[in-house]
Amino acid sequence: MGKIWFIGAGPGDPDLITVKGRDLIATAGAILYAGSLVSQAAMRWAPAGCDIADSKSMSLAQIGDWLKTQAQRHATVVRLQTGDPSLYGALIEMVQPLDAAGIEVGVIPGVSSAMASAATAVETLTLPEVTQTVILTRVAGRTPMPPGESLVELARHRCTLCLFLSITLLDDIRAALQVAGWPDEAQVLVVHKASWPDEERILRGTLADIQDRCRAAGIASQAMILIGPTLGARGWPDLARSKLYDASFTHEFRRGVEPGTENDP
Repeated sequence: MGKIWFIGAGPGDPDLITVKGRDLIATAGAILYAGSLVSQAAMRWAPAGCDIADSKSMSLAQIGDWLKTQAQRHATVVRLQTGDPSLYGALIEMVQPLDAAGIEVGVIPGVSSAMASAATAVETLTLPEVTQTVILTRVAGRTPMPPGESLVELARHRCTLCLFLSITLLDDIRAALQVAGWPDEAQVLVVHKASWPDEERILRGTLADIQDRCRAAGIASQAMILIGPTLGARGWPDLARSKLYDASFTHEFRRGVEPGTENDP
């Protein structure tokens, strides 16, 4: 039996895959990629003769059967998933049948669309004395939320929210955040196809108008929603500075000095 690797392809740009993920693709005998979300350009590293299939029309059982069959033929089999396999990737559902079949598996992390969206917009998800917490979540749809994880409950923390799989539910998002005490003027960032060459789009707005902006732009899928108190900080005139880089802060690699004496000999 070969080994099956679940690899995070990243948010869209094929160059954002990890070096380890790329190297495994280059030695794979078979690759199953999520064609509705993963750029086919990621296949450029596949060796000649590699058995490549697209899973977008497959059921979970068909995916499992394909992977098990290929593991009988090849030493290295790759399941290439969007973003990071541990986030909304049905990882455990796919791994359990492989465990039952005695097939070894490994996981290579990938860049999440949440991080790629913040990067492309030059935003930070955390700031000293503003928020030190990031919540990765989604709005309840066909998949319900567990008790205690409604958006209203999570939004009451008033920290950064990264909302996956929720772009068609902006009305629900606004209503939930209003109940949690957020003002309509709260900043919202929507990134469609973060990092995808020639396809990425960035929209900025508020809770009050972001839905209209998305409708006007025709954005109704593959979009990350970021809401939080740090958005727009690049333009703030005053920021609480990080202690790590404060000249007066002593740590393992540097002794702090009194303010105003940083340049003294």
